[in-house]
Amino acid sequence: MLGVEHYTVFLLSGLLLNMTPGSDTLYIFGRCMSQGKTAGMMSVFGIISGAFVHTAFAAFGLSAILMHSALAFNLIKWIGAAYLVYLGIKSIRSRENPAMESGVMPKEGLRKIYLQGLLTNVLNPKVALFYLAFLPQFVSADQTYGALPFLILGLTFITTGTLWCMLLVVVSDFMTKWLRQSQFGKYLNKVTGVIFVGLGLKLLGASRT
Repeated sequence: MLGVEHYTVFLLSGLLLNMTPGSDTLYIFGRCMSQGKTAGMMSVFGIISGAFVHTAFAAFGLSAILMHSALAFNLIKWIGAAYLVYLGIKSIRSRENPAMESGVMPKEGLRKIYLQGLLTNVLNPKVALFYLAFLPQFVSADQTYGALPFLILGLTFITTGTLWCMLLVVVSDFMTKWLRQSQFGKYLNKVTGVIFVGLGLKLLGASRT
């Protein structure tokens, strides 16, 4: 099919990978826990936008640079880790939560959350290498469609990932809604910050292998 092999196997494998808890899961959960469902959804849209970027990179060979250049890999890794730690510290130090105080988050806040989700995904070199390692396994060796099979596989993975992440947001919001309305609510920003710092430190320890 347009240079794609074993599409059904890819679809099932992608679903299992989407459902496996990882950095994106923790990031989305942290947003939902401290700022609610709307913030969680905007984080999903940001992360998915980052996945589009990684798909394009894999399709046109740009991710190969990260695989073969230790300098490029470490540079992106350090920037990504520093950004996550920055978000974590900022959340820990925050004394207010717009979503909890007014019930409505301003458009500027939603835009910022979207961009933060986008950057945390794009600045994760492990995601780029995953796309570069996973997608080619389902591309025919003698295909003549250029980047098309990579785009088909990437968009499929993004679609299943989007559906799963949106379900995750709904479940996370339901699970944590009572926390935001309780006395514990004032500590949720700090818990979210700790999660972000932890993700940054985990990314800092990532390697190309």
